[in-house]
Amino acid sequence: MSQEKFMPLVYQLDDVPPPPKAALAAVQHVLASIVGIATPSLIIGGALGLGAYTPYLIAMAFFVSGIATFIQCKTIGPVGSGLLSLQGTSFAFLGAILAAGFAVKARGGSPEDILAMIFGLCLVGSLVEIILSQFLDKLKRIITPTVTGIVITVIGLSLIKAGFTDFAGGAMAGEDLGKPLYLLMGSLVVAIILVMTFIGKPTLRISAIMIGLVVGTLVSSFFGMVNFGALGSASLFALPIPFKYGFDFDFGLFIPLAFLYLVTAIETSGDLTANSVISGQPVSGDLYMKRIKGGVLGDGVNSALAAIFNTFPNTTFSQNNGVIQMTGVASRHVGMWVGGILVILGLFPVVGTFFLIIPKPVLGGATLVLFSTIAVAGIRILSTEEMNLRRVYIMAVSFGLALGVTLVPDSTQNLPNFLKQVFAAPITLAGLSAIILSLAIPEDAQAKIEAAE
Repeated sequence: MSQEKFMPLVYQLDDVPPPPKAALAAVQHVLASIVGIATPSLIIGGALGLGAYTPYLIAMAFFVSGIATFIQCKTIGPVGSGLLSLQGTSFAFLGAILAAGFAVKARGGSPEDILAMIFGLCLVGSLVEIILSQFLDKLKRIITPTVTGIVITVIGLSLIKAGFTDFAGGAMAGEDLGKPLYLLMGSLVVAIILVMTFIGKPTLRISAIMIGLVVGTLVSSFFGMVNFGALGSASLFALPIPFKYGFDFDFGLFIPLAFLYLVTAIETSGDLTANSVISGQPVSGDLYMKRIKGGVLGDGVNSALAAIFNTFPNTTFSQNNGVIQMTGVASRHVGMWVGGILVILGLFPVVGTFFLIIPKPVLGGATLVLFSTIAVAGIRILSTEEMNLRRVYIMAVSFGLALGVTLVPDSTQNLPNFLKQVFAAPITLAGLSAIILSLAIPEDAQAKIEAAE
């Protein structure tokens, strides 16, 4: 694809827009990403019962996303792509992070113990992506669209349970789970997102999820579903403190997370390629590869910063490519404005507290859509390759194993603890099986079968 297929650019990559126009473009990027940055912390905090810790986690998510965006756009030495690429909290890690958190909780760990383990795992895991960034061009044998598509599809499918649980009222709803009012509010949010997406206005499409959350929260407040009491206890200012909750590590819990850093490296490569196309930049040659390697390296470094400053792994946000397309502003200098706005938001936890008043069914309506689109993105990647017998069986076995351990979690209970932690994680199991089968079944297997027939 060439940039000519998109809207003409008003500001090229290295142009410096006047401050008012740069600020306006930056605000649109923030509006398109603010829900995505906050939601993983909100889900993790709710699922693991972190309660009062959640506003601080959300605040640090904004703070680190701001710094990470600055690094990605500005570049510091070899770190960063130099493109207008916004960084935010990745949804891909949710399943593995929750599994690690529940494991610590089952041992009797406190919220501080849970967070120390999660951030310790994430800090060590970021080294995987940092190292991989330098070998991206040498991993084509195992990093194929088939492997990537399977893993991303399983990520989306594994998260849908969490989204639909909130949609029906939340894990703490008890006997009220599935209450008609809850289902109605969740459905309302889904409907609003669809209407905003397909109404034909680019600005509404980019802000569809945020509009759905705002309208859903307002409507549900008339039914007494919104508790504004949390706003009164919110801290005004948050001081970013490195390793605020300590540091812990468990190798068995680390394996699923480590594998996901490989996946996010692949996703970031694709996202930065799309960004290059939209920005009118080359998608081949030395400059292109330098940007991809720098961008993935930036992903790893920024994820390490996220762990140090008490939030979850970062990655590039693909929705911001749509903002570039809509505004015609591809200037990476706008990224400095985006970074500054996000850092300011991160210093004030009251912003994160606003997300806590969103009723579970309203949040579930939005996350159900978000998580399902992740699965669809994986399916789209799979559809780019010919569906021959080799790929059908790789997909069939990988999906079967991943969904099997999801639907029958007790199937791994008699394995040694280390193997149980690895094979009970559907994302890891799907990825490993896809890679092993891709290496074990030769590319020419299909031709041999056809010749034999």
